[in-house]
Amino acid sequence: MSNPSPLVSIIIPCYNQAEYLEETVLSALASDYSPLEIIIINDGSTDGSEEIAKNLTSKHELVSYIHQKNQGVEIARNTGIKAASGTYILPLDGDDLIATNYISEAVKVLENNPQVKVVYCEAMKFGPKGKKYWKLKPFDINALARDNMIFVSALYRRKDWEKIGGYAEDYNLGRADWEFWINMLKDGGEVVQLPFIGFYYRLTGGINSLRKRTGSDEAKRKRIAYLNAKYPEFFERELNGPLRFQRTWSKPYNTLLKFFGKL
Repeated sequence: MSNPSPLVSIIIPCYNQAEYLEETVLSALASDYSPLEIIIINDGSTDGSEEIAKNLTSKHELVSYIHQKNQGVEIARNTGIKAASGTYILPLDGDDLIATNYISEAVKVLENNPQVKVVYCEAMKFGPKGKKYWKLKPFDINALARDNMIFVSALYRRKDWEKIGGYAEDYNLGRADWEFWINMLKDGGEVVQLPFIGFYYRLTGGINSLRKRTGSDEAKRKRIAYLNAKYPEFFERELNGPLRFQRTWSKPYNTLLKFFGKL
């Protein structure tokens, strides 16, 4: 008798995404993988998100709903994962979409390869101006020290989320997925990118797209300072010193400073 398939928990934080939430949830429900649970976390929305979420829970037994005051997407994700029962976690923002085979193919990799911590796929950006292939850089731990190449909607084990203490709730500087992947992968673990488009990242041009953008130089400096303070050993190992504002030049600059005894 074969072992039952592991439960996958899809965690959907939602902030004023009423226009897209149902489409996002339906794309998750259309997955060819089972068993699934889908948890919507309403992060204090002021639009019709709550009504739509409650309607979805009444129609679909796989969908559940949590409301919290507005605290940010990192806390919303943690809230959802704490309430989840799945072996594997898939975060999915309240306006993005997944392909039907994404979860099933990712779970196969995770089940067959204990050394793999993260599985993602190829991706497409879409919005009012059409679709565009999202060309992601190949994963490399040294490259991760300089920039992120894994979008937030990758699958991973709940136990790995627990080990690192979840998403950093004091990190509201943008690009939280980058910080999360550094934390999860800094001490090892393989990453696999599936060779097909399984994730669709929506560009709306509204407030939620603004929340996804990198932001100003000031925000970038704060983000780099946060990462350097939290992961000094990681950056020392990968970049021979701290992450710099000109991230691509971090390692050669640090190496030069050390050569002249300035670092």
